[in-house]
Formats: sequence, C-alpha cells, structure tokens
Amino acid sequence: MFHRLRQDINSIIERDPAARNAWEVLTCYPGLQAIVMHGWAHWCWTHGLKWPGRFISYLARIVTGIEIHPGATIGRRVFIDHGFGVVIGETAEVGDDCTIYQGVTLGGTSLHTGAKRHPTLGRGVIVGAGAKVLGGFTVGEYAKVGSNAVLLKPVPPGATAVGNPAHIVQKDLTAAANPFAAYGVTPNGDDPLSKALRGLIENAVKQEQRIEQLVASMKAAGLSCQSVPECDKLNSDQLNKLVD
Repeated sequence: MFHRLRQDINSIIERDPAARNAWEVLTCYPGLQAIVMHGWAHWCWTHGLKWPGRFISYLARIVTGIEIHPGATIGRRVFIDHGFGVVIGETAEVGDDCTIYQGVTLGGTSLHTGAKRHPTLGRGVIVGAGAKVLGGFTVGEYAKVGSNAVLLKPVPPGATAVGNPAHIVQKDLTAAANPFAAYGVTPNGDDPLSKALRGLIENAVKQEQRIEQLVASMKAAGLSCQSVPECDKLNSDQLNKLVD
C-alpha cells in the first residue's frame, strides 16, 4: 500500500510543476486523497461490503469534491488534477498513468444493471477539464481528450479528440512521439473541420479569380459577355478569422 502511495505522489510531482514536495501533495491534493479513499471503498465493494463502500465514497466526495463509485477500477499513478466536480461511474476503468482534470465525467449511457456502461481509459490517457466521456467504449493508450469535449465513441491509441461531439484531430502517434500535454492540448494540433473549411474558402477565392480572368480574356477577344449583377468579393482573411 505504501509503495503504491509513493508511486502516486511521485507521479503527481512529475506532472504538476506546482507540487513542491511529498508532504504537500499528501496533505493538500484532493485528487490523491480521493484515490486513497477509493482504494478503501473498492476493497469493501469487492468483498461484499456494498454499503460501507458507498459510504466511504460519499465521505470522499464531501472531503474532496470528487465522486468515484466504489465499483470503478483505478490503476496506478492516476493523477486527478484539481479534481473538483470529477465523476467516475461504477463500471469505469482508468488505466495506469492517466491524468484527469477538474469537471470530467466518465459516465454511462445505459440503464442495464450489470452491463459495461462506463468508459475504459487505456494507459496514459489525458482527459482535459470539463470533458464528458459517455458510454461503454475504450479510449486507447496515450490518447488525449480535449477540454470540454463530449466524447461518445472510441478513440484509437495515441489519437486526440476534441469538440462536441468529439472528433479525431490526430491519429496513430506512438507514446514516444506523444508526450504529456496538460489539459489534453496538443501543440500545433488543429481542428480538422476548421482545416476543411479553410480549404473550401481558399478554393472559392481561387475560382472567383479564375472566373474574373476568363471574363476579362473574353472581353479582350471581343466576345460579348452577358452582364451579371456585381456581387461582393470573398474576403478569405475575414472568413478564416471566423473559422479560427
């Protein structure tokens, strides 16, 4: 037990530059305290002591602001940063070395008792603040879920999911090429929908320029062109700002 506690403390110090020493982490980090109390509640739950498990979970929620069902499975070195408002459901599974920020919900979308209703987070997953991961699917190892994302489907290992509903931004990154990113924010990551819209805008501007060149060439050749009402020209810079 103490070996696991030391691992949890060291992992927090590694991932949070505000953590100064082990004593501060032990006494002032509700995420660690919630994990420790969940260990007690989970032991009770798996040994047939359902009510004591739920009551310990309830006390942990009062003390830390973090609600973890005693039936949930939590791996080693899991860091719940800040943690207030985090909810982890009964059949959720959180792998080793995961990082979960405040306001995250690992929720279920089924009412069937005994079914796998809540998500499974693979090793090293990062879930940003306010994200909602809803359903009995798997988020692959070292994947990232951006802040305030609403994730309703599986995420491949190493990928990044953002938006509402969440969609994949990056795929198939190895753990070595996929370093820790606070709040699930990927450096230089861009929303694929924004990229597609920018591409359409640029394409429309180029087509407008080609049409103007064709009309000018026809007039220069003495060909009559049916007059059409003038319309506002596309401003790609202005439209791209709206997309960004």
